[in-house]
Amino acid sequence: MQVPARFDYEVAGSVGEAVQLLERYGEGARLIAGGHSLIPMMKLRLAAPEVVIDISGLESELRYIEDGDGALRIGALTRHREVLDSPVVREWYALLADAERMIADPLVRNMGTIGGDLANADPAEDLPAAFVALDSEVLVRGPDGGRTLHIDDLYVGPYETSLDHGEVLTEIRVPRAPGGSAYSKVKRKTGDYAAAAIGVALSMEGEEIESIRIGLCGVGSRTLRARGAEEALTGERPGSEAYRRAGEIAAGECDPIDDARGSVEYKRDLVRVLLGRTVDKAVERAAGREV
Repeated sequence: MQVPARFDYEVAGSVGEAVQLLERYGEGARLIAGGHSLIPMMKLRLAAPEVVIDISGLESELRYIEDGDGALRIGALTRHREVLDSPVVREWYALLADAERMIADPLVRNMGTIGGDLANADPAEDLPAAFVALDSEVLVRGPDGGRTLHIDDLYVGPYETSLDHGEVLTEIRVPRAPGGSAYSKVKRKTGDYAAAAIGVALSMEGEEIESIRIGLCGVGSRTLRARGAEEALTGERPGSEAYRRAGEIAAGECDPIDDARGSVEYKRDLVRVLLGRTVDKAVERAAGREV
């Protein structure tokens, strides 16, 4: 039987108290909300916090989905299922709805939190790649107050973010932009992590791609943005040749490893194929043809 190492347990009554508790206990403290990432790691002794600070009760502060002033705001304690079921997400942020449908299983989607997903910084998680494609930013609160951090600056390595110890991720903010978006994923079985996955958000100017962002999941030591592939597609007419060139570039930008989900070359091939499929789906959605 897998059993975590001994730890102390605190319950935070507010975000401010959670920040104070993190300061009090120092580097040995970890936050817990849904628990679907931290608890398995503790049972395997991959994580051994001295103190676990429970913020799951802070729903009045951190559990909401709001759309207004040109942006979608998602509180950190919002569950995956709530994002998937949101009419505004399905209508205006199709990529996010696509990704949520592919995450794990109903148990995880019912209990797992959006903020916990992002803060865990697992390079195989779907939502970070989706939020990268959507040009998102996160709000955090710490001992020195609040600050806003762009998603491109959040991930620095496997299970490592640029958040300072003592900071709590409180909100994800996604700008609403005209255009289309889509998310594609290849996995071995239901509930599994991706062998490779791609999120695309773009806008069109006539028959050409005016702007595009591409997030990659499962093919690097952290969540990746395929900047070279974005540059190759910007200003281009959608089509198989443009997709092929961009796919080759994206395959070179990722750094997958050999594991149970496939070889390095297999994962690069997935990136080549998925990129064209996902961009094409986003283009169709931008034209008002739902797919």
